[in-house]
Amino acid sequence: MTELTDTKEKALGTPTLEAGELELQLEEHRVELTAYSYRMLGSAFEAEDAVQETFLRAFRGFDRFEGRAALRSWLYRIATNVCMDMLGGRGRRAQPMDLGPAQTADAPLGAPLPEAAWIEPIPDGRVLPADGDPAEVAELRETIRLAFVAALQHLPPRQRAVLILREVLRWKAAEVAELLGTSVASVNSALQRARAALNAAGVTADAAAGPMDEEQRLLLDRYVDAFERYDLDSLTSLLHEDATWSMPPYELWLRGHLDIRRWCLGPGIGCRGSRLVATVANGAPAFGQYKPGGSGGGYVPWALQVLDLSGGGIAGITFFLDTASFFPLLGLPPRLDR
Repeated sequence: MTELTDTKEKALGTPTLEAGELELQLEEHRVELTAYSYRMLGSAFEAEDAVQETFLRAFRGFDRFEGRAALRSWLYRIATNVCMDMLGGRGRRAQPMDLGPAQTADAPLGAPLPEAAWIEPIPDGRVLPADGDPAEVAELRETIRLAFVAALQHLPPRQRAVLILREVLRWKAAEVAELLGTSVASVNSALQRARAALNAAGVTADAAAGPMDEEQRLLLDRYVDAFERYDLDSLTSLLHEDATWSMPPYELWLRGHLDIRRWCLGPGIGCRGSRLVATVANGAPAFGQYKPGGSGGGYVPWALQVLDLSGGGIAGITFFLDTASFFPLLGLPPRLDR
C-alpha cells in the first residue's frame, strides 16, 4: 500500500470508495498546483514533491475542512505553506546569467555547482492544461519561461506567492489576503514591491506569445539543420547578436556570436555530429541533444536544449547537462541508434 493510500484511508476513516472520490477531486487540481509550486520553487522535482505533500496534508486534514472554503482555495493554502516550508533557509535557484557577467570561450569551465543552485526545466504537460482556452494557455506559457521563473526567485517567498496568485492566477486581493492570513493592504503593498522588482529585471507576467507560427517553425528547422551539420556560420546567423549560451550546472555562460563560435569549435567541439530530438519545455521549443558515442555507433544523451525565441531569432539557448534527470522527465529516449 502506498503512503498516499495508507494516509487517505486512515485520515478519512471511510470506505476506500469515498477515499477514491476525494483522490479524484484532488487529481483535478494536480496540473495547476504543480505549475504554482514550480513557479514558487524553480524545480520540477521539488514541485512534484510539494504537490504530493499537499495531497497528503489534505487527506490528513480533510475531516476539519468541512467545506468551509472552496476545495481549490484550500489546496492552494496548503500548497503555499508547503512551498514556504521548503523554501525556508535555503538559497535561491538561478540561471548562470544571474550569477555573474558573461565570460569568454577561453575561460575555464570550472566545477559544477550543486543541483539546488539551478532553475530546472519542466515539461509543458506537467504544468499547462491540455484542454484549456488557447489564449489563457498562451498567457500561462509565458509564466513558466525560464527567465520569468528565475526572476521570481529574486523575490522573498511571500512576495513571490502574492505576485503569482494576483498576476498569474488573477486572484482578488481579498482572496490572497485570506489565503495568507494577512490584510488586503499588506497584499497590495507586497504586490507593488514584487512588480517593481520584476520590472527592474525587465520581466513581466503580461506578455503572451501566440502559438508557434510558420516563421518560427522554419527558424527551428534551420536551427536543427545548422546544428546537426555543425555549420557555425548558419547557426550564428539565427542567433541575435547578443544571444546567450549557458550550460547548467556550470556557472560559465557566453554572450554573442564570437564567443559562441569559439566555444563550439574549441571546448564544445564534442557536440559536432550531434542529433536533435524535438520536445517542449517551459513553454518553449526544446531539443534532446545526442552526441556520437557508445557501442554500436549510436548516439548518447548530452544535453537538453531549451531555446528562447524572440523577434524572429534565437535570443538564448540553455543546455541542461543533467540528462540522467531531465531526459526521463521529458520522455526522451535513453539513446539513439544510427
